Amino acid sequence: MTAPTATRRSRFFQFSGIATISVFSVGILVLPAGTAGAEATAVGLGTAEPFAVLAGAGITNTGPTTLGGDIGTYPTPTITGVSGLTITGTNHGGDAVSQGAKPDVLTAYNTLAGQGPTQPTGDDLTGRTLVSGVYNSGSSIALSGTVTLDAQGDPDAVFVFQAGSTLITSSSSTVALINGTQACNVFWQVGSSATLGTNSVFRGNLLALTDITATTEATVEGRLLAINGAVTLDTNTVTIPTCAPPVTTTTPTTTTTTVPPDTATTTTTTVVPPVVTTTTTVVPPEVTTTTTVVPPEVTTTTTGTPVEATTTTPGPNGTTTTTVDVPPPIITTSRNIPSIPEIPGLPPLPGIPPTVPGTVTVPSRVPTTSASRTGTPTTQPVGPESPNVRAPQVQQVPRGSVDTGDGSTQSQRDGQSSGGWIALLVGFFSVVAMSALVIRRTSR
Repeated sequence: MTAPTATRRSRFFQFSGIATISVFSVGILVLPAGTAGAEATAVGLGTAEPFAVLAGAGITNTGPTTLGGDIGTYPTPTITGVSGLTITGTNHGGDAVSQGAKPDVLTAYNTLAGQGPTQPTGDDLTGRTLVSGVYNSGSSIALSGTVTLDAQGDPDAVFVFQAGSTLITSSSSTVALINGTQACNVFWQVGSSATLGTNSVFRGNLLALTDITATTEATVEGRLLAINGAVTLDTNTVTIPTCAPPVTTTTPTTTTTTVPPDTATTTTTTVVPPVVTTTTTVVPPEVTTTTTVVPPEVTTTTTGTPVEATTTTPGPNGTTTTTVDVPPPIITTSRNIPSIPEIPGLPPLPGIPPTVPGTVTVPSRVPTTSASRTGTPTTQPVGPESPNVRAPQVQQVPRGSVDTGDGSTQSQRDGQSSGGWIALLVGFFSVVAMSALVIRRTSR
């Protein structure tokens, strides 16, 4: 392959690629955008807004019909079958209100007919789901089944249908609204007459240049407005739709306000005085009761051995010798011996009064006992003044004995033996009492 041939072939492929891309781009631009129509605009009905049914050549009704709005006809004011009508609005007949509403309906009709560009509707709308837009048919629009109008979440979406001649819906056909579509924003502009099939459900504002016929039990959520023709009703329900207010999107505006600093700064210092709390605690006086047990005083008297005293007195008749027994010295020893406490469960010792609880017992003193009683002899003085006086007779007491005072004597050993037994008993009971006291205090 020569070089010129390769160059020509390369240029051919370049031009072929450019041409293919150009054709593809043009095809995208000229292809219809699916089922979406051109942008539609809602139109106002002016004074015809409150009317559910408005005609130009009279109204005929058969059977019970309910109208959720006003009713009127002009220039032909004839309304037949009024007795079967239930009107929640006003029956204007051919009054001035009906007359004034007719031009507003005509204006709205012409505005709807002029909207475009449009999308073709085809021979029948059945089975189609349409989004907001303007849809046109040069001749008739038919609906034999269900057509769905989808607002895609926009409550302000508007649907406009333009029919060159007639609009005919079959029995049990339905205009369905989804995703926020409102019947008040659906408009049907019909170039001649419109007929709604039996038991059909129709939604939207129907503006026909000539007649409108609603067959038996057809239900309308919208309005039936015939500009030049008549309106025929037969057991129908026509309700004016309530349209939610349009959603207005407002761009938030941010406003920044700069506040100049306050040059005059006032500082207030508040001195809070300290809170002094005085707490007075009254301590009750401590009462201490001290009980002192004074042990009984035990006195022991010991009598010594009597001593003989001899007195020699010279006299005229010779020397007189007198022998006198001098009483032995009495030695008294006193000591305090602890009292014997009362032991719980044991009977009181003989000679000890019972202790009453809550009282303090003051021990009594043990009377002083003597091993013997010695009388004091009386000696008459002997002297020269009384030479004839005889010395008194002193009873002789054997050694080792004591005078009992009644003329008899008692051996000193017997008294000493009795004193020893008393001391032994006192010591024994003292030991017992102290032991019991120690045990009681230890048990606490």
